[in-house]
Amino acid sequence: MHQNRKFCRSVLFACVLAVLGACARDQVIMAPPLATASTVDGPLTVAFIGDQGAGAGARGVLQLIKAEGADLVLHQGDFDYRDDPSAWDALITEILGPAFPYFASVGNHDVKRYFGPGGYQAMLSRRLKKVTGARCIDELGILSACTYRNLFFVLSGIGTIPKTPDDPRHIAYIREKLAQSRAPWKICSWHKNQSAMQVGNKKDAVGWAAYETCREAGAMIATGHEHSYSRTHLMDHFEGRSIVSKSSFLRLAKGRSFAFVSGLGGKGIRPRRRGGPWWAAVHAKYQGAGPGALFCKFAAGENSNRARCYFKTIAGKVADRFTILNEGRKAAQPGS
Repeated sequence: MHQNRKFCRSVLFACVLAVLGACARDQVIMAPPLATASTVDGPLTVAFIGDQGAGAGARGVLQLIKAEGADLVLHQGDFDYRDDPSAWDALITEILGPAFPYFASVGNHDVKRYFGPGGYQAMLSRRLKKVTGARCIDELGILSACTYRNLFFVLSGIGTIPKTPDDPRHIAYIREKLAQSRAPWKICSWHKNQSAMQVGNKKDAVGWAAYETCREAGAMIATGHEHSYSRTHLMDHFEGRSIVSKSSFLRLAKGRSFAFVSGLGGKGIRPRRRGGPWWAAVHAKYQGAGPGALFCKFAAGENSNRARCYFKTIAGKVADRFTILNEGRKAAQPGS
């Protein structure tokens, strides 16, 4: 009986995804010119979080995001864990404001209330419409591609909707949208992981094709799911755990990328259970870890091919710090 229920749920999710896809083809959400790079007037600071919750830790992380002067949030799934989209959005509005740029990929704890009027997707769509210059197409948070200023990012539900790794529709979508975009910075965002791409007890859930597709395009990979922080070295093959460099100065380019888990958004902290030489930084329970976010400041002007990143907790501890040089983008010349 339990197996039958699991099978029915999987079929239901697949049907919902198919229906939404048909709708998305007819009604695009604020469709952007994905092939065109956005212009930017100044530096852009992004806060990456996942696994948020609704308690003091979640509130503290949002307050930290505000204090650090972030310009937008990229949330890698698992929102309030209470199936209460209105209350979740109200907390964001209270601290960051009603029109603050807030983008998210669906997590496994969000599926029950993700769809329909009043669901998480509706809340995210409503917020999106208030953000000047932000554009997303297709199935928001599941199979969607977005541009905001000089960033392009794919918000994927791979491994969550449907719950199958290497889902061909997700892989094809990620590959197609990354190829279409000429934005200077590209990011892949999803919730779940491969077991080797997190330091806890999570099992393989995404498949390697998504990681490799993003690496081939020179896109950085943002995930959540495991309640800790971890970042790989610069890699030229994720499945084979092939390390290009162990420097904290990451030379991002087509064929070279890195992945991270920023799962300390406020919902608990888990200990490290796994290791490996491909890890550049790990911040988990028993290491003084606390709720926090990864911040990346994407520069503008003559340094527009650089980003400076750091993971900071609400207690003020900086657990990781690194710089990205985007070798796929030439820095702008002064006066250009």
